[in-house]
Amino acid sequence: MKKLVYWALAIYVLYGIGMAWYLLGVADISIPPQWKGTSADPATFLTPKELELSGEYSRWKDLLFFLSIPYEWLIYFGLLAFGVAQALRTWVKRAAKWVPIQSALYAFWLSLITTVLLLPIQFAVYHLSRTYGVSTQSLASWFRDRMTDFFIHTVLLVLTATVLYWLIRRFERRWWLYAWMLCVPFMIFFMFIQPVIIDPLYNEFYPLKDKKLETKILALASKANIPAEHVFEVNMSEKTNALNAYVTGIGSHARIVLWDTTLQRLNEDEVLFVMAHEMGHYVMKHIYWGLAGYIVLAFFGLWLVGKMIGWSLARWGRCIGIRRLSDIASFPLLLLLVSLLNFAVSPLVNTVSRYEEHAADRYAIELTGNKEAAISSFQKLTKAGLSEVNPPLVVKVFRYTHPTMLERIVFLKEYAPPLQEE
Repeated sequence: MKKLVYWALAIYVLYGIGMAWYLLGVADISIPPQWKGTSADPATFLTPKELELSGEYSRWKDLLFFLSIPYEWLIYFGLLAFGVAQALRTWVKRAAKWVPIQSALYAFWLSLITTVLLLPIQFAVYHLSRTYGVSTQSLASWFRDRMTDFFIHTVLLVLTATVLYWLIRRFERRWWLYAWMLCVPFMIFFMFIQPVIIDPLYNEFYPLKDKKLETKILALASKANIPAEHVFEVNMSEKTNALNAYVTGIGSHARIVLWDTTLQRLNEDEVLFVMAHEMGHYVMKHIYWGLAGYIVLAFFGLWLVGKMIGWSLARWGRCIGIRRLSDIASFPLLLLLVSLLNFAVSPLVNTVSRYEEHAADRYAIELTGNKEAAISSFQKLTKAGLSEVNPPLVVKVFRYTHPTMLERIVFLKEYAPPLQEE
């Protein structure tokens, strides 16, 4: 089994070299000839230096993303192959007699180990962002956020391991179905509490400070039949120069959130377009559709994980000293399979997300009717975040939850308002 780890490491190194060669060398990110010199061409709104930095930053950031995913898989695989997962199981059995406590202890230590091993790549992403001036976050602040991540991730992992392995022991064949049934209310509950409990752990949220702008946003919200109390401002300037706005939460806790950097860098008309875009998500119920989609994916994902982990243990269980799924030492294998499936389904999830973002763009331009402000807002978003206007196809497929800036600006340039009925 250890030989497989060495082979996996060799393949990972070759994969990394190949991705670096592609992303840093041969990937085509040029603008199609028909759009050169137009407002969709970054050369028209970025300085030559910004254009150079945008390309460098985006390529290195994409490379780190594509290296981080299989690196996580290697961690889980290595823990199983080198006996760490099994040794940890032996230790927790000695430390606690009650099986649920054993599961909780195992999940805690597994979370700690994986967090430490993933920290170098996470720091590389942070350092890259700081180097190119996108991030303004201090190292102490970044580390506090990582500690918060660890706390939240560990709590969720402990709950998952404790409940999941109780279900596996209780329902050997149908555990995945009962896990999914418990997953549904938990997902709804988590989305409900995220805006009011989870998000404030990272940043400060408050009602919009600019009352004059608030009045105009209220008018826009009224036009879209949206309650105004869903508009919030968040202090992000201490962490980033990038601009953003988003919709989060469900029910009475649903919020439309604007970063303070967005309010500082965009003019009034541009902010109103961005707000109209987020209102589009609210009006078209994208949060609810997204939740429904994740519930469906969770059903098929858990079913498939159940099949795959059963086959894996039958094939290699003796080699790694794990005979039954109810053995808590199988938890890294389960997480490995979940991570593999998440990556495999990401192109589909991203495609749906890009469709929703395009629909929100269309809604926003129809609501505001200000094409110039819409185009300039996307140009400023690109400039602030050093975003790539026309990324390589593989990057778009696996990373982009939004249409590319080229696609968004081209759509706006070609947009013609619907004919009004007399």
